[in-house]
Amino acid sequence: MSNLETAPEELVCSDHRACAGIELLAPRDVPLGGPRAMDVRRTLPQKQRSLIGAWCFLDHYGPDPVGASGGMRVPRHPHTGLQTVSWLFTGEIEHRDSAGHHAMVRPGEVNLMTAGRGISHSEFSTPDTTVLHGAQLWIALPDRARHTAPTFVHHRPEPMGTNDWTVRVFLGSLSVSADRGAEHYSASPVHTHTELVGAEILMEPGTRIKVALKAHHEHGILLDAGCLKVEADDVPVDHLAFLPAGFQTVTLTAGSKPVRALLIGGEPLHEQILMWWNFVGRTHEEVVKYREQWQAEIGAEPGDASARRFGAFPDGEPDPLPAPVLPTVRLRPRN
Repeated sequence: MSNLETAPEELVCSDHRACAGIELLAPRDVPLGGPRAMDVRRTLPQKQRSLIGAWCFLDHYGPDPVGASGGMRVPRHPHTGLQTVSWLFTGEIEHRDSAGHHAMVRPGEVNLMTAGRGISHSEFSTPDTTVLHGAQLWIALPDRARHTAPTFVHHRPEPMGTNDWTVRVFLGSLSVSADRGAEHYSASPVHTHTELVGAEILMEPGTRIKVALKAHHEHGILLDAGCLKVEADDVPVDHLAFLPAGFQTVTLTAGSKPVRALLIGGEPLHEQILMWWNFVGRTHEEVVKYREQWQAEIGAEPGDASARRFGAFPDGEPDPLPAPVLPTVRLRPRN
């Protein structure tokens, strides 16, 4: 999904010194367009924490009645240096990209798009979708992989669990057990360029589970719905609980309402990245170049797609999104 902010702030994202305990990250509301456009709740990046492993962006939206919000209508737009992860709870989205991939995003299925050196894509909720609800996440590619060719992977993970809880692991691997219950393990075949984990967790009221974690990873748990304790801390709905490296397990306890949550995590990236609009780069000059190339390509006559960083699209598609105006000052870290 595109960041449709008309004046996106530049962010230089780097690993933070780990805190001793769980940190709650509150969402901020971000309007993605005009009066009928979707609003999202953004928990990454923010001032106090810009990365969880290599996860660098998390937008959480819905449940939105499409008749009121207009649904997702994001014409062709560019990306560099990242992977996008689409995960839906309700609804359906049509994906099309300049590498030739055309797929549907459905609940319980992950779409992972690797932008690499550059890709463009569009996302539209389907005509049959009445309620749209889900999350869009970005993963920063490490320097060794950020100039690779663009790719796309679709995967439907098999759920693991019992009648009281279900976990779908869409990236990485997890081991989960309930009180006095057997341990369940699941691993995703989807390739990533750094060690990562991503999973949807469903819990019935009163259920408690223990999730085994890699101690050298950072983790985040986003509560979509219900009442949830992470260890001894209550997590408000729409908030992201951050667990620094060092946790070998985490205990999750559902309260009086059914829980739906997303767990993300990974090894710290140990690289500084510069994010502006839909581009992830390393320097001001790189981001300026990406913007110039995108603007030139969307205004050019059809031609050899191999000469275009962001590829070509079929005829008859809606007009692409132009890039916002760059700030008048050099892109740099915020104080």
